[in-house]
Amino acid sequence: MSILVQPGTKVLIQGITGSFGARHAQLSLDYGTQIVAGVTPGKGGQTFEHGAKKIPVFDTVADAVKRTGATASAIFVPAAFAADAILEGADAGLDVVVCITEGIPARDMIRVKRAMEGSKTRLTGPNCPGIVTPGEGKDSHGGCRIGIAPGYIHKKGHVGVVSRSGTLTYEAVWQLTCRGVGQSTCIGIGGDAVPGLSHLDVIKLFNDDPDTHGIIIIGEIGGAAEEEAAAWIKAHCKKPVAGFIAGATAPPGRRMGHAGAIISGGRGTAAAKIAAFKDAGIGVAPTPSEIADTLLKMM
Repeated sequence: MSILVQPGTKVLIQGITGSFGARHAQLSLDYGTQIVAGVTPGKGGQTFEHGAKKIPVFDTVADAVKRTGATASAIFVPAAFAADAILEGADAGLDVVVCITEGIPARDMIRVKRAMEGSKTRLTGPNCPGIVTPGEGKDSHGGCRIGIAPGYIHKKGHVGVVSRSGTLTYEAVWQLTCRGVGQSTCIGIGGDAVPGLSHLDVIKLFNDDPDTHGIIIIGEIGGAAEEEAAAWIKAHCKKPVAGFIAGATAPPGRRMGHAGAIISGGRGTAAAKIAAFKDAGIGVAPTPSEIADTLLKMM
């Protein structure tokens, strides 16, 4: 099993006719992802072609869902329009929306969060690398890749990975794969101040998935999401969990890379998050290069 998306999940790409969306649509198709539609307002009726595949392009997500049965989307649209693209996906009844777009104003995301209260749609991102559920084929092709994560580093298996950092997601996945250890699903939730899915949301899904036997959680300075996840893990999670916190040397009051990676008012420090991890029984990797080994020693 896996969480959120399966190898056969039908995916649409919002912004498929743009250069960035088109390139990653091609990479996802090469990985074996079942991309069934593209959406670009004003370009309905066109087709997106990659090799022998011809993907229909629609003006709206609702029309694409109705015509193709898509249940998940990846958003590759400019920041000014991304919030509306997310809400369009939710209004169309998609199960999963993955927003890759960086630089969406926090005010827009607050509006999105309020509008999506009670919605069945699960939002990953924004400003994230997306979701990969590896498949059974050679190099785990035939899986589902939604976003920008490199497919070839993944291997089908039983470790779930959730991370705020895109590059550290790839680092943890590649370490596991190099050790012959596969992944159930790998999710980059993004580092913005107002995200969709949180660490805790994903940890709960991994905890309920019988095919996920161990979990890697990667956090960074800013906010209290990692502490909240740690408290839940301490009380409820029976699976081995290892983690890493980035930003231990960041100066207080300065944003480091991600919009949510800022220490303010003494909250959100690396030391506090590491202490919460240790108190919850989470194995803490001292450096990024030791993330996989830290988990494997616990399994």
